[in-house]
Amino acid sequence: MRRVTLDDVATLAGVSPITVSRVLRKPDAVSEALRRRVNAAVQELGYVPNIAASRLASSRTHAIGVIVPTLYNVIFAEYLFALHDVLVGAGFQVIVVNSRYSEQEEENAVKVLLGQRVEAIIIAGIHHTPLAHQLLMRAHLPVVETFELSPDPIDLNIGMLQDRAGQAATQHLIDRGFKRIAFLAGNLDHRSQSRFDGYRLAMQEAGLENLEIVTQRPRHSSVALGSDLLSLMHERGDRPEAIFCTDDNVALGAMQECRKRGIRVPDDIAIIGFHDLEFSACASPSLSSIVTRRFETGKLAAEKVLAALNSTSRQPPSQIDLGFEVIARESTGVTIRQQPGPRSWRS
Repeated sequence: MRRVTLDDVATLAGVSPITVSRVLRKPDAVSEALRRRVNAAVQELGYVPNIAASRLASSRTHAIGVIVPTLYNVIFAEYLFALHDVLVGAGFQVIVVNSRYSEQEEENAVKVLLGQRVEAIIIAGIHHTPLAHQLLMRAHLPVVETFELSPDPIDLNIGMLQDRAGQAATQHLIDRGFKRIAFLAGNLDHRSQSRFDGYRLAMQEAGLENLEIVTQRPRHSSVALGSDLLSLMHERGDRPEAIFCTDDNVALGAMQECRKRGIRVPDDIAIIGFHDLEFSACASPSLSSIVTRRFETGKLAAEKVLAALNSTSRQPPSQIDLGFEVIARESTGVTIRQQPGPRSWRS
């Protein structure tokens, strides 16, 4: 058993290897009869072109690198779908690498992608090791940092202020008259930490810092985690009036645990989540949340990369703030029929 080569295809098709290469690279430049003959040989032999060799012979790889912190959390599914939709439609291959919330693994991913000569790198996040930052700065290719806004972007930065969003979520609960407000979270990655900072700032500004109730466990965000965190808080004797959950999965788990324990939402306790996932509006009660524009972020990042690759000059570093919205629903005591519409918060 050996790998099928270009020569094998040429022999079966009765043409030269150069002709096979021309048919595969520029099918419109040859006759239909020749194209059919070569394609039939390719299909019969199961030939797969050597992409590495093609890249060595060309200055273009038509590959875009994407680094995300996890493939476990659904929030990145919409983001990746949008990236693929735009980039694959434009003839590019998308190489996705999971950094597992590790800056060191992200650094390794940057090295791998640069070694594969990708034409651009899109990263979910703005926090990098010094070496990764240096490599990206000196790569001389489009780099897009997403989901957060950086005080010092490498190239293009598309996202939102996570701390302002966390502050807005907490302020919504304060505006509803709640004082004892808890914060539930799993892994405190940079974005979750920023949301917590916003929670703490809102509590301090309202003079409620002594009423802070925080329950956190170093685990991936999930519905099961939300249930466990609510149980831990309840068994510890904490009795908050409202809860800000670091995302909607945790919030849904907390609501389910409340139902098991006979705690009524929102009559006994109000709950707000983050990201406004698809199930949030359909939950019972419907879940108040913070809208984050994940699909729009991926789509815009991909479009900006394509524009940069087609440009003859490199633009200075810039930012695009996509903002967020507070969506008030039944879980924080809002009657949907009387709701005038979402309040828009632009950071």
